[in-house]
Amino acid sequence: MKIALLGNPNTGKSSIFNMLTGLRQQVGNFPGVTVEKKQGDIKTKTGIHQLIDFPGTYSIFARALDEQIVEDVLLNIQHTDYPDAIIYVADAANLERNLLFFTQLYDSGFPIVLVLNMWDRAQQKGLKIDTELLQKQFPLANIVRATARVSIGKSRIIQAIDTLQKGKNTPFFDFNLDELQTDHAQTENTNARLEKLRQLGIVQDLQIKAPNRSNRLDQILTHRIYGYLIFSAVLLIIFQFIFSFASIPMDFIDSQFVQLSSWIANLLPEGVLSKLISQGLIPGIGGVLVFVPQIAILFFFISLLEESGYLSRVVFIMDRLMRPFGLNGKSVVPLLSSVACAIPGIMSARTISDWKERLITILVAPFMSCSARIPVYTLLISLVIPKTYIAGVLNLQGIVLFGLYLLGIVFALATAVILKLLIKSGKPGFHVMELPDYKTPRLYNVGLTVYEKVKIFIFDAGKIIVAISILLWALASYGPNSRENNLSKLRQKANYTAANQAQQQELESSLLLSQSYIGHFGKWMEPVIKPLGYDWKIGIALLSSFAAREVFVGSLATIYSVGNDTDNNKRLVQKLKDEKYEDGSSVYSLATGGSLLIFYVFAMQCMATLAVVKRETNSWKWPLIQLAFMGIIAYLSAFIVYQLLS
Repeated sequence: MKIALLGNPNTGKSSIFNMLTGLRQQVGNFPGVTVEKKQGDIKTKTGIHQLIDFPGTYSIFARALDEQIVEDVLLNIQHTDYPDAIIYVADAANLERNLLFFTQLYDSGFPIVLVLNMWDRAQQKGLKIDTELLQKQFPLANIVRATARVSIGKSRIIQAIDTLQKGKNTPFFDFNLDELQTDHAQTENTNARLEKLRQLGIVQDLQIKAPNRSNRLDQILTHRIYGYLIFSAVLLIIFQFIFSFASIPMDFIDSQFVQLSSWIANLLPEGVLSKLISQGLIPGIGGVLVFVPQIAILFFFISLLEESGYLSRVVFIMDRLMRPFGLNGKSVVPLLSSVACAIPGIMSARTISDWKERLITILVAPFMSCSARIPVYTLLISLVIPKTYIAGVLNLQGIVLFGLYLLGIVFALATAVILKLLIKSGKPGFHVMELPDYKTPRLYNVGLTVYEKVKIFIFDAGKIIVAISILLWALASYGPNSRENNLSKLRQKANYTAANQAQQQELESSLLLSQSYIGHFGKWMEPVIKPLGYDWKIGIALLSSFAAREVFVGSLATIYSVGNDTDNNKRLVQKLKDEKYEDGSSVYSLATGGSLLIFYVFAMQCMATLAVVKRETNSWKWPLIQLAFMGIIAYLSAFIVYQLLS
């Protein structure tokens, strides 16, 4: 069977899904939309069934894009995801509210399993649930209890699937679906259902209890002052982990792929195949896997916060601040995550249900200065900004670095306001949410979330990154036949014959790069970038850094023949300072350096981010618009800065 997993948000639906399917899961998008679709297999006595996890919703009548998916599938028997049966997950501690959607599904005639999840919390709250009355009111439903967070109830759910009942029964509430075409009619129907559920009295409170732990914590965590301070502290801890601990495995992965590339180059006979694998394919794969530690650590923390219930509080307190910019509270995590890397930041925007707000978040996230910009900022600031102190305390270079980060934030919010006016959505945006009780995160669910996010990045975005890496390698490795003649002339020059072997190799590499197809393109584009203060060599570095921004430093090191040790910034900085035009003026003046800094604040310059945006929006339209918009902003801003400082 094809079984739909449905329920209200925050009922433990994901825990039920993970408990039933384990690692037998696949993640994609529903056809034609960007809403995430999770599906997996369930093994029972009657066979292997497909379980589809639908977005959480409160009613069969849609009010947002993710809810529209549920309505489109359930009301269209021809839909490819139309279910044979339903597993409905209800929070036993909030049963009356959860039963509204259940009654709509029950009356639609689907064979249905009603899972009373979080049964332990209902008991802790002193609630008595009359399951006999519940079964009497819904005789065709198989009703089971579960506490999926600790893997209780799996066997009962599987048994309920094998004994699903089919047939016509007296509906809980008589209604005519064809008549419910207006919001008013749907509201009347909903109110009448709720009133009947209240009169039924399935749930009784046995005792009046003092404010529970969640309420007491919320008085602090959602406080109008303390709430923001605590959230800031949480973010500081998360980013400290991302910056401090991700660098260790990232450096290890990077070094291993460098060694692998060198080993392959020595193992295989010299030729095109050897270079393709060692210089194109392996670095391309390494460029994908090197991001995995950041993605894994970020989603580990996000999943912890979500499982514990704290993330809902963050969304609540930030919603009011973000709305004037066309965003909502859920946009905060993706934007701040992009300070580490835009890739996991954009991926974390999946928690935003409203299509317009999610799209705006995705499009503005790359304006946040990521860690890949740090090598570029560090090199250029040390090159053109003097190391002086203001008032004997404030380092001017540090102030400039802070200003670059602040500039990215300001433009992200300003762009969001523009997109808010330009992007039209079918319905006005609104945000409905509830604050679930706090609970101890289950590491099994956290681990599955991290596993799925990493797998998505590697196999979906990764294949695009590898393909573009190979293309860039080819353009940088080959050129017209004339470059071989120029190489022969180089070997006859006095400075070449006087150099040692390593220096000769560096001179050859520099020439071959300048005479490659990408080098010729750099010279061809020089008239375009000349107004920004750039020569063709900077143009090559800009093109090369499209693979990753930090490649800019390595490209300059190669072009100026100072070796591949990009950590030795003194040599590189000094060489760049000594670089002169024919008229004797400095290539890397304050104007040129400032122009480059501003260019890298705004330019996309990251194919990995474009690949992820393509996947998240399910179209090349938005990443191409994003690339063009950010490129235009970067060019105009760099032009203005260069002209002002010249």
